[in-house]
Amino acid sequence: MSLETKEIKRALKEVREKSKKRNFKQSVELIINLKDVDVKKPEGRIQETIELPNPIGKDVNICVFATGDLALRAKRIDGVTVIDREQLEGLAEDKKRQRQIAKRTDFFIAEAPLMPLVGRVFGTILGPRGKMPTPVPPNVDIKSVVERHRRMVRVRARGQPTLQCRVGTEDMDDDALVENIQAVIRRIEGRLKRGIKNIDSIYLKLTMGPPVKLNL
Repeated sequence: MSLETKEIKRALKEVREKSKKRNFKQSVELIINLKDVDVKKPEGRIQETIELPNPIGKDVNICVFATGDLALRAKRIDGVTVIDREQLEGLAEDKKRQRQIAKRTDFFIAEAPLMPLVGRVFGTILGPRGKMPTPVPPNVDIKSVVERHRRMVRVRARGQPTLQCRVGTEDMDDDALVENIQAVIRRIEGRLKRGIKNIDSIYLKLTMGPPVKLNL
């Protein structure tokens, strides 16, 4: 299923009309309610990282575990935190600091040779959060990898059969928002045993606004 562009644009218009203006840029959030899916069972759990066609319009915090030349190149990218081997080893016994880093970071990228060390140090913190790093070779074009991650969203069903993620911001062009929304819905539908029949309802909302239901 790919929801009709016209229907999504109708809902976006209603979302904006029903939401009060705030003194910050609100996110556009997509909510998918599932049915006949037991997310507490392994076969029913959903944890997806989805690369969207368009940037989501808000800062995405990215941390890169790297050494040498890769670390130097990563440090030149605005908004990227770099943790080298020495710093990583220094965090081994500092669980509080690990949790702080995990909380503020949306996505992690790691130089492949560092992955075993990252796993030992951060595994118990990042694993349950679904935030284990994307491994990359030392000679990777790190800028393009970072740009890809800035278009990614993480979608998880934890305990309840509901998925929610941001797909953009209120000031984004409708066509870009529609593409992002359709990309998430297609991916989730593909993960469900009965496809669209496992989707009960879909809503759009702004951060502080009321939800608007889409007609399936």
